[in-house]
Parts: sequence; structure tokens; C-alpha cells
Amino acid sequence: MSLIEYKGFGGVLLSADMLGDENDPAVLLIPDVGQNRAAWRDVAEALVLSGRRVVNLDLREAGEADELAPHIEDMRAVLAQMGSRPVVVTAGRGGWIATRALALDGALLAAGLVLVDMPVDEDAIADDVPARLAVPALVVRGGFSPAQCSAVSDTFNAALPMGESADINECDLELASDRNEALLGQLLEFLERRQPREAMEFKAGSDPRTLRDAMGCFATGITIVTALDADGTPVGLTANSFTSVSLDPPLLLVCIANTAGTAPALREAAHFGVNVLQIGQQPTSNRFAARGEDRFANQPWAPGQTGVPLLGSSLVSFECQRESLHEAGDHFILVGRVVRAQFEPHRDPLLYFRGKYRRLHFA
Repeated sequence: MSLIEYKGFGGVLLSADMLGDENDPAVLLIPDVGQNRAAWRDVAEALVLSGRRVVNLDLREAGEADELAPHIEDMRAVLAQMGSRPVVVTAGRGGWIATRALALDGALLAAGLVLVDMPVDEDAIADDVPARLAVPALVVRGGFSPAQCSAVSDTFNAALPMGESADINECDLELASDRNEALLGQLLEFLERRQPREAMEFKAGSDPRTLRDAMGCFATGITIVTALDADGTPVGLTANSFTSVSLDPPLLLVCIANTAGTAPALREAAHFGVNVLQIGQQPTSNRFAARGEDRFANQPWAPGQTGVPLLGSSLVSFECQRESLHEAGDHFILVGRVVRAQFEPHRDPLLYFRGKYRRLHFA
């Protein structure tokens, strides 16, 4: 077991125990508000013995416990820093945090959600939170004590699009340890169905996120694709779907999502730039991947010989003339003929693998 820290909302550091092999499927444990990670310790150790990697997280200080919003942003920040989508397991009011944190784009952040003894959450029901929760969910009653058996609202459970339930009190319980074993059994059954230990498999028509995770196992560099829009304003976005196509003629390609805000400008641009990022440009990558920011603010750049904006300090900057454009599902493929390239051979690349930035390591 090792102690790690995650950066939460507002830069608050959140401590967590990390247990198990980093190659095993991940489980994120969230305690009840006002408790700490010790509440999950026995379950965490049992999950590790069952072939899981466990992150047992502390919430922020109890003095801020009455405000859910910081906890919600904390959880989203932690999930974004994990290298794979975990199954999130919560206790008590920790479920209030998790359901709200995953109601927006939960399928991108978590593989499943388990709500153990969550109290009735009328505000969430009023806000239609359960109906927006697009992750497989298991609601467990009586996981810690008989008094908790009816704590979860049937209305909430019924509104979950992919919800199922279990009542520990319906099991044959003679000892307190029997309840712990029953809870662990429910967790493992859910985990085996939603996050199996064997190799993940994608088949046509199944969860597209599984395909995205598979694609994420191919390590890539990171680029920022730039151009000028019709008004001559610089535009750009972060992309890692980039490859060389041909040396004679000199061709490369990038894949751009149709939904990207800069997609219309890139579709029409006669010239574009591809800036391959170096290890010190992680903040630049984040800026050009975020929505609603002035991406070129405080960003050194200069026009190339065709006028396209090229970012300073990049590992490589390719200046391209548009060669062709091909529609490809929810993306389009932009092929460019390289007219000029500048590179700095002494810098290390910024890498991306399984949803996280990586550094280059030499054997």
C-alpha cells in the first residue's frame, strides 16, 4: 500500500491509499461525508485480494462537508487524473457526491457506480440527476447495518437508466462478518460484470468508450493544429491523431472531430500548421483542449511563410498546404502537403497514453 495525493478543486490536496497492482482494473472508494478512508479499509484489502487495484480516497476537511459543490469538483478532478475509468464505490452521502459528479459525462469518467446505503436524495430527484446518470449502477441497501436497509429512495433507484439493486438484509445473516461478506459479494459480482479482470473486448454496436480505451493503449505524441479563420484570426486545437503519410510527395494527416469548435475553420483553410509538443508544453496542450478560453492569449506564436500561426518552443512545427479532405465518421481527415518544417532535436516529446500525459523513459 502506498499513500498518494490528488489535486482537487481549487488546488486542495486529497490523500488516498493506493493498493494492488497498477495493471488490475481500478476501483475508487468514496467514504461518507464526515468519514475518512479508514471506513473502507477492510473492503479495500479484500478487493485487492480479488484482483483489483484500489484507490481509497479521503474527502476534503469536514469543515467544508456541508457544501457538496467542492466535493463534486474534487471527484471529477480525481477521476480525470486516473489512468483508466474505475468503478466508483460510495458510502452514505458519498453517493450524493458521485451521482452529481457523474451526471454530466459519467461514461467518460467511470465504468460503473455502486451506491451503498445512500440516504434519500430528494434534491437529486427533483433535478432529474438519476435519469441523467449514464453509467451502470448498483444500489445496495443494508451494506453496513440493518438500519440502512431502506435508506435509498426507491424513486431514485427506479429512475436510473442502467440501475439494479441489492438488499443485504435479505441474506442469511448471523454475524456482523456475514454482512461484510455479503457486501463484498455484491461488489465483486457487479465488478465482474461491469469491469472484468480478463481482457476487455469491443464488438461492433457495443459501448464506444471501450473502443476509445482500446485506442488509448496506443501511445502517441500530442500536436496542436493551427490555421487562420476567414477573418484572419488564429485558431487551433489539441489533437493526437496525427501521422506521416508520405515522403515523396511530403504528406501528413490529422483527424479532426466534426464537433470541434475550430472544425469549420480547418475545413476551409488553404493552409494549416501542425505543432508537435515537447514535454514543457503540457499547459499549452491543456489550454488548446479546453473550451471557452482564448487559446492564443499569452502564447508565443509567429506566422509561417504561408501566414499560419506556428507555436514557439514546439518540438516540431510543420507548415502545410491543404492536399485533400476526407469524411470519416464523426471525424474528418485533413491531409496536408508539407511546405516547411522546423524542429528542435534536443527536446523530449510530450506523450499521451491511456488517458494521461507521459514522459519518455530510456532503458
